[in-house]
Amino acid sequence: MMLRAALRLTLFFIYIFLVTPGGLQAQVGPPVAHPRNAQKRYEIDAKRTGTDPESDDALPRSREFIRTDSSYYVGWLYEGMYKVNHAADYLGYKNAIIPLRRALAQIERDYARMLRTRTSDLMTYFPAYRFQLDYSLVAYNLMECYNNVEQPQDAYNVIRRSQRWNFQREFYMQSYNYLAWTVHRNRFYTKAKYPFLKNSIPENEQLANAFLDSAFKKIRTDKRLNSALFQPGYEESEMQSVYHYKAMLYSYALNIDSAARYYDRMRNYSIFSHNNYATFLSICGDFRQAAFHYNIARTQDQGDKRLQEWAYYSSLLDIYKGKPETGIQNMKDMIKASGSTPGFGWYNIALARCCMYNGDVAESERYIKKAEQFKEVHIGTTLGQSHYDFSINMIKLMNNISRIQQVKFENRNWLYSPVALSGLAQQSSAKYLLQYLIVNQFAMNPERDLVIYRLFSTESTVSWDEIWYLMRDFSTQFFYQKFAQELKDDQRPLIKKYFRLYMARLQMKKNNYTDAEKLLREILSDVRIDAEYEKLLIARSYEAMAECAQARKNKAAYNESLYGFYVTYPQLLPFSELRPNMRLSVIGTPDAVIVDRLKSCNINWVSDRSIPAPEVTLKFSRNGSKKTITYFVTDKSGKEIVSREDYTYTEKPEQAAVTLAYRLFNTYKKAPPADPKQ
Repeated sequence: MMLRAALRLTLFFIYIFLVTPGGLQAQVGPPVAHPRNAQKRYEIDAKRTGTDPESDDALPRSREFIRTDSSYYVGWLYEGMYKVNHAADYLGYKNAIIPLRRALAQIERDYARMLRTRTSDLMTYFPAYRFQLDYSLVAYNLMECYNNVEQPQDAYNVIRRSQRWNFQREFYMQSYNYLAWTVHRNRFYTKAKYPFLKNSIPENEQLANAFLDSAFKKIRTDKRLNSALFQPGYEESEMQSVYHYKAMLYSYALNIDSAARYYDRMRNYSIFSHNNYATFLSICGDFRQAAFHYNIARTQDQGDKRLQEWAYYSSLLDIYKGKPETGIQNMKDMIKASGSTPGFGWYNIALARCCMYNGDVAESERYIKKAEQFKEVHIGTTLGQSHYDFSINMIKLMNNISRIQQVKFENRNWLYSPVALSGLAQQSSAKYLLQYLIVNQFAMNPERDLVIYRLFSTESTVSWDEIWYLMRDFSTQFFYQKFAQELKDDQRPLIKKYFRLYMARLQMKKNNYTDAEKLLREILSDVRIDAEYEKLLIARSYEAMAECAQARKNKAAYNESLYGFYVTYPQLLPFSELRPNMRLSVIGTPDAVIVDRLKSCNINWVSDRSIPAPEVTLKFSRNGSKKTITYFVTDKSGKEIVSREDYTYTEKPEQAAVTLAYRLFNTYKKAPPADPKQ
């Protein structure tokens, strides 16, 4: 009895050393008697020992194995794994499907008895283990390939095919988790498109949750066998995977308490996704902690060949902080590092957005065009093509609106300029066409209530600020009632102020300026505002306050709010409907053409010291043919808002003056003026 126990213990440690689920080297194991071509397969198994299927040597090995015995699944497994690991586009994943599908069929044909093995006896389980592990590896990667080429029905079928064997431990292919993921990822479709779905988003989410409940049940059922084979507590690591998907579903449903509970259960485990948790914190309005966890996710996701969501969403936080230039640099770094691999299109969208909030419309248009022309592959994310197209169109709309405001900013008397009016007409026509396109897409989007109207959602890929520019020209009463209900029902205290801003904006459209001002004052006096991470909210509130004061002819309140808008987020002001106040101080011998053209921009140059206004200092100097303007802008206390910088210009003075006007608002590399001759 003791000898048998010692033998079992020895085999157990050999098993742990050779076939631990954490490593692919584990798949080798000892040679197994094969039903046919026994000697050839023995040789292949022996040679497997030194080559990891994840390595670059997998392809030459696969060719050798296939030449030796093409009926043995191992060669096709190696070829499929090599192609998966080197795929970066639709065609790459499509090509990987062929060998993986063949490997799956061959292992089912030759080793069905091993695949069906369920036992608590180590001596019986050990020979079957490697085949079950190999099968799970092939099935998982085949499922992923089908998802990456947008064939979810085939992915679903592979999962169900794997479930037929009822493995007592599923390793890579956690079937119920991936059934839930597949349903959730395609939740906005119906049974008519994919038979595995239900006919509405709530029904599909309910189905996904039911699959996760089944995952819990399977883990508990299989524990009766596995407790004799695996280390104590192994089942907790499997539970963590289910918690991960439960937290994802509850976050999407904005069931905040339940999502937080599952994230708390995962917090001390390596499987904890800092990226998903950061997104959860972000939709709850805790942007500071979200940024902290996105920064941790940066180290977790290094090397993954897919969209790094932490990078994309961090760029939104940079915009909220009033630091779009930081987002610009980070996105350029991501594009440089990843090249034209999955995620390239998303990074260009993020870069275009940051450029737009930094006032650089021409650059924003350039990058959004790149995103539009790129065929993005949506790998390992619930974000799909509809999210991608919507994000592109929203930035195009925002750029179009910015172009309209540029014409007005660069020409104070635009109303009397035929050239300016012609440009406005052209841009306005393009705007209405784009709005019509987006609204038609929007009307057919079954997620609009859960993703768009909520302003913050795990599946939203645009900023809360962008949504206003979509809905502001449509049914005011409908949206007011919608946001009033959200303000009442939403479980997220830190998000309520954003609903108040929308309600204030909608009240303004109905000329209810007193009610709007009340809501805006509530926002600006909210002690829970994070002044560093919510500058965009503060700036938009000041902007709305200034518009209310202007409508009510309250000059003092207008000037104070306008000043608050500028010092909070100066890049936004040239693209607003407001005319900023500024005081001008000129040093040296000024270029009269530049000063005159600067004063013809839509800036109210004031001299009255009682009016709160930023102080602009221009110092003109010349060294031979080199003409330089040193400029900076300070607030009332003398603190620099726009840092001191030299602007050496070679273009015509009229165009240089317009560029300088934008630079006074902390924006750079502006688009050419609408009409340089004016």
